[in-house]
Amino acid sequence: MPAPVHARLRQATALLVQILEFTFPADAVIDQYFRAHRNMGSKDRAFAAETVYGCLRHKRELEALYEPVYKPSSDEETSHWLVAAWLLKYGGWSARALGQAGFNAGAVELVERIRARDLFEFPLAVRANLPDWLAESLVRQFGEEETLKLAEALNQPAAVDIRVNSLKTNREILQAQLKEEGYELVPTPYSPYGLRRGKRGPLFTSQAFRSGLFELQDEGSQLIGLLADAKPKDKIVDFCAGAGGKTLQMAAVMGNTGVVYAFDVSRKRLDRIKPRLVRAGVDTVQRRVIRDEHDPVLKQFVGIADAVIVDAPCSGTGTLRRNPDIKWREINLAELTVLQSRILAAASRLVKPGGRLVYATCSLLDEENTGITSAFLAAQPDFLTVPAGGVLERQGVHILGAYAESGALKLLPHRHGTDGFYALVMERLTG
Repeated sequence: MPAPVHARLRQATALLVQILEFTFPADAVIDQYFRAHRNMGSKDRAFAAETVYGCLRHKRELEALYEPVYKPSSDEETSHWLVAAWLLKYGGWSARALGQAGFNAGAVELVERIRARDLFEFPLAVRANLPDWLAESLVRQFGEEETLKLAEALNQPAAVDIRVNSLKTNREILQAQLKEEGYELVPTPYSPYGLRRGKRGPLFTSQAFRSGLFELQDEGSQLIGLLADAKPKDKIVDFCAGAGGKTLQMAAVMGNTGVVYAFDVSRKRLDRIKPRLVRAGVDTVQRRVIRDEHDPVLKQFVGIADAVIVDAPCSGTGTLRRNPDIKWREINLAELTVLQSRILAAASRLVKPGGRLVYATCSLLDEENTGITSAFLAAQPDFLTVPAGGVLERQGVHILGAYAESGALKLLPHRHGTDGFYALVMERLTG
């Protein structure tokens, strides 16, 4: 039975307080909170998650609405007012409903302000629901009009994309099987291995998932994986493998032949690949924990790789549809770009003559993208750019308006319906 409205308001507020401490990612905090409150029903959990994510996506706008009415003096009060403003503006609640839920002071005044104020009266950063620094950076790159379109897309929940495991099935068969299990999905517009579901749901409970027929993976990430242009019997290095989404993808494209070396500095992340490998039927992946990009173990891989893919640690600004808390965290961009440059330089040493190097981020910021690759190419004359469009076209992928003059792939949520990604393909000269 759903909890009373006052309990729901209290749960959402308590959850938001924890997230705004920015100790852990929002999805991890939500999972932990739900495990600690197992008495919450499915509808209560859905309400809490939707409300919290709504507050994170629209935080600047909500603050601009309530701050003239009330100035919170604690994290709990801030979260309380964010939740109240969200419910009034987007949740369909009335001042009376808020009052019945225990929120009395200021509810009527807040309703009147919400009704009276036009969002276009606010500065662009508030309208875009972005921190000032990020709004200013995007305006420099895209201009005001497109920044607002991009921000609108970033503030919408992402669809659920999956990647077909081509070792076990194909897209058409999987789509039909999932439909039989009660899940309606449609082919993704670009990736030949992708299916998309417009609403969230328990796909992980499906027999198709338990049988290893698919993995959860954004279409943009699938396209980055295709840029490695992996071939059967290749030696591939996934330099920043994380939990292994692209590792699994490339192993499948290679027909479970050759080898994919999955490197990462986190043993915990690499350990998460193990059950996925078993489920997918992949046995050509070798996982290696490295200390950092200068780990001595990397010497044995110098010049051996047909392709190295570097999905570099970054600001994550291209994933705000899924991770809206990222935009409110402190990001040390200078520190990140130094690390990205070091990682790219180290990874490039593993590429054999004639081999491919792919540098990618899920960032929207030029500093982490063209700034890194331009400096790398200037310092490494034995690498030349390969147009990403040509690599993808050969694999049956056709995308309009996704390529920069440099040949890089640039995916944007408001244009392509994917997370925001940047990727540049480079090739090492043979001479």
